[in-house]
Amino acid sequence: MEEEKVILVNEQDEQIGLMPKMEAHEKALLHRAFSVFVFNNDNELMLQQRALTKYHSPGLWTNTCCSHQREGETNIEAGKRRLQEEMGFVVDLKETIAFIYKAPFDNGLTEYEYDHVLLGTYNGKPNINTEEVADWKWMPLEDVKVDISLHPEHYTAWFKVIFEKFYEHININS
Repeated sequence: MEEEKVILVNEQDEQIGLMPKMEAHEKALLHRAFSVFVFNNDNELMLQQRALTKYHSPGLWTNTCCSHQREGETNIEAGKRRLQEEMGFVVDLKETIAFIYKAPFDNGLTEYEYDHVLLGTYNGKPNINTEEVADWKWMPLEDVKVDISLHPEHYTAWFKVIFEKFYEHININS
């Protein structure tokens, strides 16, 4: 099977090429990504714990799901696809903010992403793909914020960036 390719972009999020995902992470090249945040009607965020077999950030808690857009795929289409693949459900999503972050990992790989944040609402129980997700939970947004400050080592790099810089954009009750 051919390795998944990511969309290389410039700092204006304009496509400048395609590259195999691992190569882009090895070379620390800027590429397009998305992060999905799903809330329930009680304003609790669905968190996922990344599978222990993931090539980076295994076992860490993060937003509902995240990944990379495929060529020709909109941010919303990509978010819905990955939500189904990882969490076993699909909801309507809306685009909010986008930002660039860079996070090197101990294994020599670097996430350098132009990340699009997508929001949705769901009140059910996910049917997680255990190859991608070890566990999940609902958590009030304020509790997440406090726990990140107390235990930052339990969370992924991009999730901490989003909370630090863009909390007001993901807090749907603000």
